Amino acid sequence: MLRIRADLVDEIVAHARREHPNEACGMVAGPEGSDRPERFLPMRNAAADPDYPGLPNTRTDPETGERIEELRFGDTFFVFDSKERLALHRDMTARDEEPVVIYHSHTQTYSEAYPSAIDVESALEPHAHYVIVGTKDPVRHELRSFRILDGVVTEEEIDVVESYMFAHTGADDVPDRD
Repeated sequence: MLRIRADLVDEIVAHARREHPNEACGMVAGPEGSDRPERFLPMRNAAADPDYPGLPNTRTDPETGERIEELRFGDTFFVFDSKERLALHRDMTARDEEPVVIYHSHTQTYSEAYPSAIDVESALEPHAHYVIVGTKDPVRHELRSFRILDGVVTEEEIDVVESYMFAHTGADDVPDRD
């Protein structure tokens, strides 16, 4: 189960809304080994950059059965900027943190908040919660969390709390960080 503060969920959803129609992405870091998301770290979706060359993709048209070759960009998937990701990992290491939540949004009307094949392939953090925010509805969002290990996707419950102080997520003598 993912236990996460409401203010962090609000920041994740706000980031997803700001980046729509492109997919937003980022992490929420927490103390190593705590499984406690603390520090919101929005990142840039490199696939949404104007100079991104595109990801080759082949799909089948559901009406005609015709194979279509196309390029995919930031509105259909995300790529962390490699320099930004390296800098964040160095910063987390210096702070004795790790990525507790890795999040991104799904923006397309045909796409539910469920990990795509690309999402599963790029899931490199075995202890992280992978959160997907569906933003296809302009008013309501869908928020789901998954564990992804060795290509196996397992959905988990999300417990949104106001504070960790009384949520039984570890040492209650450690106050929430601002």
